Order: sequence, then C-alpha cells, then structure tokens
Amino acid sequence: MSYKFTKEQIQKEILKCGRDPVYFINTYAKVSHPIRGPIPFKTYQFQDEALKNFIDYRFNVVLKARQLGLSTIVAAYIAWLMLFHRDKNVLVLATKLLSAANLVKKVKYIIKNLPSWLIIADISIDNRNSFELSNGSQIKASATSGDAGRSEALSLMVLDEAAFIEGMDELWTGVYPTLATGGRCIAISTPNGVGNWFHQTYVGAEASTNDFHPMKLHWSVHPDRDQEWFESETKNFDRRKIAQEYECSFNASGETVIAPEDIETYLERTSDPKYRSGMDRNYWIWKEYDPNHSYALVADVARGDGSDYSVFHIMNVDTMEVVAEYQGKMATDDYARFLFNCGKEYGNCMIVIENNNIGYAVLKDLINMGYPNVFHSVKGTNEHIDQALAESSSNSVPGFTTSYKSRPLIIAKLEEFIRNKALKLNSKRVINELNTFVWHNGKPQAMRGYNDDLIMSLAIACWIKDTVFQTSYREAEYKKAMIGGIMKTNTILNTTIHGMDKFNNTDFNRKQQAAIYNEFSWIFKG
Repeated sequence: MSYKFTKEQIQKEILKCGRDPVYFINTYAKVSHPIRGPIPFKTYQFQDEALKNFIDYRFNVVLKARQLGLSTIVAAYIAWLMLFHRDKNVLVLATKLLSAANLVKKVKYIIKNLPSWLIIADISIDNRNSFELSNGSQIKASATSGDAGRSEALSLMVLDEAAFIEGMDELWTGVYPTLATGGRCIAISTPNGVGNWFHQTYVGAEASTNDFHPMKLHWSVHPDRDQEWFESETKNFDRRKIAQEYECSFNASGETVIAPEDIETYLERTSDPKYRSGMDRNYWIWKEYDPNHSYALVADVARGDGSDYSVFHIMNVDTMEVVAEYQGKMATDDYARFLFNCGKEYGNCMIVIENNNIGYAVLKDLINMGYPNVFHSVKGTNEHIDQALAESSSNSVPGFTTSYKSRPLIIAKLEEFIRNKALKLNSKRVINELNTFVWHNGKPQAMRGYNDDLIMSLAIACWIKDTVFQTSYREAEYKKAMIGGIMKTNTILNTTIHGMDKFNNTDFNRKQQAAIYNEFSWIFKG
C-alpha cells in the first residue's frame, strides 16, 4: 500500500496513530508471514480488547491458549509505546533468553517495516537482544534470574509464559520496586497447574484482591477456529496437555499426584460442615457418632508454632466417609487432650498418630491419660498389634511410622481410593491441598509454600482401613462362617454295637466271648 500524504496530512496521521494504537496497528503495522513475507496486521476482536486493557490497566494478567497471536499483539503495543512516547524502558522476561529475544525481534520488525514518514524515532542502537530508539525508548530481553531487572526503572515489564518461570515469587519481589514510579506489567501464560505465582496472581485478580486485571483467552476466541479444528489439533495430545495448551484450565494442567478430573469430581461433592467446634472453630463435623459403625481417628502433629498444622480426620471405616476433621495449631499437651475427647466422642475409636518426635510426645500423653485404643505396631513394619500385647512387648511402638519406605505406599493407597471413588470427602480444605500436591523430581509432595498435612493424615487413614480394619473384617467373617457351620440336632446317635448286649449272656460259651472281646477290645480298653 502506498501512502501519499501532504505534510499536513502526515502530521494528522501521526497524531491519530499516537492517540489510537488500534488504528496504528491495523493501518500501518506489518508482521512476518513465513511464506508471504511482510503482511498487514489486521487484529481480531479479542486482540483489540487486549490492547484496550493494556492501556486502561496498569497491571494485566492474561491466561491464554496457545497460538492465538497474543505475543504479536503485545509486540505491536510495545512498538506503539516506544515510538510515540519518549524514554520508555521495556523489559521482556521469559524462562529462556531466546523466547524473550523473539518478542523483541517482533517489535523491531514492526518498527522497521513502517512507512518511512511514520518512523518518527530511528533505531540508534541495534543488538540481537535489545535495541534503542533516538527518542530514548529502549527494549531489552532477559532470561529470568535473581537479579533480572533489579537495577532499572521500568516503564513496562512483560512476563512471557509466567507460569513456567522458576522462582517467580522471589523474582517478582525483586522487580516490583522497579515499577514503583508508574511502570506497568503484562503477565502472559498458558496454565501450569495451581499454586505458582501466575495462578495465584490470576485468581487474585479475578477476586479483586490484587492490582492485576484478569483476561482469559480460550482457544475458541479465535474466529478462525471451530470444534473440528480443535479436535484435529488435539487428537494426539493427552488430557493434561490439552488443558494446558488450549482450555485455560489450571487444575487439569498441573502435574498433580491425584488426577485433575478426580479432584474436580470430589470438589463438586464437598459441603459445609454441620458444626464448627473447638477453641479455634477449626474442628469441622459433618456427622455425629453412630454406635452402629466403627470409626478411626488419624492424626498428624505439628509443633504448633511453624507453618505446618496439626490435623486429624475421623473416618467411618464402614462407609469410608470422613465425618470430622481438624486443622489448626495447638500446643502438644492441649492437642493430646483434644484427641482424647474427640476419640471418646466417637466411641473410643482407634487413634492413629504419626510417631515423629512431636507425635510421640502426644502419644505418650494419650497413653498416660489411659486412652484405651491407641494404635501400636511392630517396630519397622507398621503391622498392627493389640494395645494390651504391645504394652508388654519390647518389639512394639505406639503410632504409625512414616518412612521413605512407607510414604510411597500410603500415598499410593490414597490415590487408589480416590481414583476408585471409595472415599467420601466433604472438606474443601483437603481438596485445596490436593490441588497443590504435585510430583517434584519424581516425588509426591506439596508445592513450595503449601502444606500436605491433611493429605498425609488421609493417606494413613486409607492404609489403616485397608490393613487393620480389613483384616479385622475378614477375621470376623471367618468366625461368622465357622459359627454358622456348627449344627445342633436332637437326634440321638445309636452307638450300640450289635452283639455287645449279649456279651454276658450265658448263651455264649467262653470261646464265643473271647472272639467278641478280641474284635472290640479297643472299646473295653478305652
């Protein structure tokens, strides 16, 4: 397209472009096509909305599907910002320098392919990962590191694929002061599970608890995409990849230990507790004690002054429903008395406590208080042993031992119960922990800054159900079958041996008596 304007028209056109980035981009910006070369950049509606948000809001967080062209619209916005404003300092951060540099390259391409009369500021310094305009505006690409952007006052910071940036919490703490003089931020990413900085920021933005403005761009916002396109694109992807790359789903995109679809199912089944009790009202009760059922209380003990919580679940082992739950912080002696009373409330149910250092102190307190049903096990095995026998055995220990051997087993048991929908979970607190319980370097654990106390307590409860109570159930069934096989009859068994009634009969001579005696001598001898 050829532009033949008078000097006055050029001035008006420059002013119009400077006031309206949408007009500037749709009229003069060009992008690189792999086959056709430079082509006019015609924005879609969702891109126009994104541009408006970039201008209207100082902080933007964009949850997006892949291949929408959002990085291109961000590059066009940066080109407009640098060209029509003096001394703008832009920093692009990404997990890899190449990713950040690609965005810088797009900005440079747009500026270089503008009509010459519209390039009101020339590129004065041109490097691979940065460039500077003659009006003082500059842009630089950087890989994320502890000191990225710390020494610069920024006008705009772009966080590309922010959900995948390691240590983003610390990085944000470091770079946020560089935006203090009015700088802006655009955080863009596909989802990468929950609990990370990007997830927290986006959720906070939706809840209006931070300064960010949220924008969600599902794959379907692109006008050239339909269901047929989606099915074709995703036919070779697994469920997690589809959720991450196209559906903007935080939960389904993460490497959670429990399958995301199972977490979603259980979340839908949660309910508010019937009672909130305890000194801190963190003892949640859904169902009271029913004497027709058996129960188990499984607890994990924390110091009471750290980031971890003391927790327990009370489970109906017949129905596998968690009927009560506690999560809070108590001194160990107070916690022991609390466990004692809660166990009594549910029929002196078996109390199982993880016997770490702090847990062992609570166990001793419970035993000293005379609680009659504390779980004991054979040392090194977690094999249940009756409390009465355990007290006289040197090879027993109170409580459950979580070790590098037992931990994978109990977590696997929890996953099995959840996958098979064998558990009934009522608590949203548990679901929240499941969302941040992930695989890290091949090990299942809570994400950094999150807890897994309720999960571990629940995992032990599943193991107890499948071992102690399942064994007891089988033994009870065996006894029932044995008792059922015992028959009572009023029929008199006739044990008379033919001929014995006549043994002393005088009709037998001595020779006959001797023959009978020899034949039935075992009776006479008995």
